[in-house]
Amino acid sequence: MSLLKYESQLREPLIDGDKNYHQVTEDIISPVETTPTRLWWIGLSIAAALLLFGIYSVYREVDYGIGQWNINHTVGWGWDITNFVWWIGIGHAGTLISAILLLFGQKWRTGVNRAAEAMTIFAVMCAGQFPIFHMGRVWMGFFVLPYPNSRGPVWPNFNSALLWDVFAVSTYFTVSLLFWYTGLLPDLATVRDRAKTKFRKMFYGLASFGWTGSTKHWQRQESLALVLAGLATPLVLSVHTIVSFDFATSVIPGWHTTIFPPYFVAGAVFSGFAMVQNLLIITRKLLHLEDYITIGHIEAMNKVIVLTGSIVGCAYLSELFVAWYSQNTYEWWAFRESRVNIFSPYGWAYFGMMFCNVVSPQLFWSRKLRRNVLFTFFLAILVNVGMWFERFVIIVTSIYRDYLPSSWTTYYSPSIWEIGFYLGTFGLFFVCYFLFAKFFPVIAVAEIKAILKLSGESYKDKMSGMEAMSAEKFYEEEVEAHAH
Repeated sequence: MSLLKYESQLREPLIDGDKNYHQVTEDIISPVETTPTRLWWIGLSIAAALLLFGIYSVYREVDYGIGQWNINHTVGWGWDITNFVWWIGIGHAGTLISAILLLFGQKWRTGVNRAAEAMTIFAVMCAGQFPIFHMGRVWMGFFVLPYPNSRGPVWPNFNSALLWDVFAVSTYFTVSLLFWYTGLLPDLATVRDRAKTKFRKMFYGLASFGWTGSTKHWQRQESLALVLAGLATPLVLSVHTIVSFDFATSVIPGWHTTIFPPYFVAGAVFSGFAMVQNLLIITRKLLHLEDYITIGHIEAMNKVIVLTGSIVGCAYLSELFVAWYSQNTYEWWAFRESRVNIFSPYGWAYFGMMFCNVVSPQLFWSRKLRRNVLFTFFLAILVNVGMWFERFVIIVTSIYRDYLPSSWTTYYSPSIWEIGFYLGTFGLFFVCYFLFAKFFPVIAVAEIKAILKLSGESYKDKMSGMEAMSAEKFYEEEVEAHAH
């Protein structure tokens, strides 16, 4: 009865079906123990093929020079930095789900946090490659690191937002990796104890760092998780804020705006949650985890999508208003002629961005659509397409026409090697995710067990029955007291 005061019986259960602790372990760990399916091999092969194409595209750029990309004297960033910002945005949802929702005690995170954390790590791995290879002379990449050197006046420029990108992204990756791996330890020990071959027992034994499940181990693991969550929470806000400074600290019309930091953070959470939806909808279907990644989880994430999508929509309108209200001729021209004008060379990208990011998420105000898995999957894809358009619009439409009309004839479009590099990062991402889903539990078993008797469907039904019986007994006692 004491549980009633902690979990409202009106709340939707987070674990469906009649589950006990053993059944939870079986359902989540068994996909790790079975041999890979044919479908898994096909997916891994396609991802590996994309990765190989990406590696060859990078070879072309490094060996023959950055001229292999179709960037020109006006568009100096192009697809490369567009994709960097897009991948960094994808990596935001994992840490937000894990860290911020952990600190706020939101229990619905337990079904989705493990896969979201892995997605964050893989997305940051993909993002980090773009600035490195964009340097052109990639073997000089260590110049951005602040270390004592003998190059005389050639020191990293600490006023540059690009240098702070190095600090922010590397710190974000490190904390996210530690947070993900810390949560994995109890589950790796479970896989180790269930292993039937010597190699698996040795591999998972090394990976679990000798976890025994003692009180001291649990205490230290939970303390470390809280510390890392506290560190990761400001990083969620700082990483994309610093990425936005790449643009906001410049003087290029369409870039130098103070709204970029919160606008970029909201957009990152927006696109990150959409990617989590795509991955988890496929994962729950293929691994038969519908009882743990429930419709309630999907609806909760869709609520975050409609909230952040509305914030992004307000940011777009604020940009337009400030560009007009500022009476800055160049700023207003950049918006009026390069973006809002549908007949401009890149007008299609701006209106595609507005439809995907502002109009389509408003459909999630409908509860029926929020709980529709197929609709959620396709709308999440649409959101990520729109967020890519947003980064493309910011970068290309602001710089493809400079102050010299003689350069206006130049129309930027990516080369096959730019496209190949982008597809290669998709290959890397999905190769990592396929390996993760096969060899590691995609749901945190220990955390699911912690809320089983609080939010499990069968337990909530029992508690509801007990609550009803208690209410009936209380009513009878009150009637009897009044009769006397």
